[in-house]
Amino acid sequence: MDPKYRVSIPTDFRPAAGEKLFLLFAETHDMPVVRVINQADYDRRVAIVQDSELSPAKKTAKLGSLAMRCREVSINEQGKLLVPKDLSEKAGIQADAPVVIAGRQSYFEVWSESNFDRVLEIEQAQDDEDDLGIYD
Repeated sequence: MDPKYRVSIPTDFRPAAGEKLFLLFAETHDMPVVRVINQADYDRRVAIVQDSELSPAKKTAKLGSLAMRCREVSINEQGKLLVPKDLSEKAGIQADAPVVIAGRQSYFEVWSESNFDRVLEIEQAQDDEDDLGIYD
């Protein structure tokens, strides 16, 4: 993370030019993280709410909460993503500090290095039995 709260995104994680991204404040294993989702993933989440059995009032509240937790962003020409200071700090990310970019299939996450180390430890412990052989 640079002093202006920008992080370089690996080429493989960058969307097509002009594609919208959203920063979604979330938690994994009770630790704060910034998820970076694309328009299709955002739309999928909206559809889940709209297709649910919730009352119209609860659907409106859920969709409002999703919108409130998201910030529309883009990656600049240099491949950097701005993670606003307030959102970074909520996620334990500081300026001029190391971060980890972690791929999660349809999205990626921006972690503080210390929180990522803890998440990796938790998830590796959960996967001690690799019954599918996917880590070999």
